[in-house]
Amino acid sequence: MHSAERPTDYTGAATLPLVLAAPSLASASTATDVTFAYSASGSTVSNTITNNSGGALQCSTSLGDAPGGVLPTIEDTMGPGQTIYESGVIPTGTTVQTINDISDGSYVVLASCVSVDEPTSMWVSDYPGLEPYLAMFPYTTYAVQQASWVVTLPAAGTPDAAADVNFGS
Repeated sequence: MHSAERPTDYTGAATLPLVLAAPSLASASTATDVTFAYSASGSTVSNTITNNSGGALQCSTSLGDAPGGVLPTIEDTMGPGQTIYESGVIPTGTTVQTINDISDGSYVVLASCVSVDEPTSMWVSDYPGLEPYLAMFPYTTYAVQQASWVVTLPAAGTPDAAADVNFGS
C-alpha cells in the first residue's frame, strides 16, 4: 500500500450513532428525504422517522447525557458516545423507534440514518458544530432540520407526567 492509498482516519466520527459499511458513490438523495420527530412520555423517548429516500435505511435513535437540561457541546456528546439507543433497518414510509425504561434525568436525543443500498447517503439530527463530524465520512451527508433535542424525564413519583421538553440548537 502506498502512502497515498492509506485509509482515512475516522476515529473521531466513530461515536456517531450509526451503522456504517458501504463505499461512497454519487447520490440522488436530498436533505428532505428523511425527517425525525421526537416525543417523550414517562420513561420513554420515541422518534418517528419518515423515510422518503426510496430505499431501506439503517437508523439509530440514541440518548446522551445533558447535565442540567442544557444541550452539551458536540464534543461532550460525541466523544463518550451514547450507550442508550434503539437501532434497526427502517423501510420506506414512517416507522417509530422507541427507547423504554429510561432513568429519570436530562438527555440529548440524537438520530441518524444511513442508506442500506447504494448510493450511500447519511442523515443526522442537526447539532451545533456537527459539520466537521459529517465531513469525516465519504458519504453524501445531511443535517436533518429536526435538531438534536434535550428532554428531562419526570422525577420519581410522577411516572405518567409528560416530559419537560427543551429544544437544542
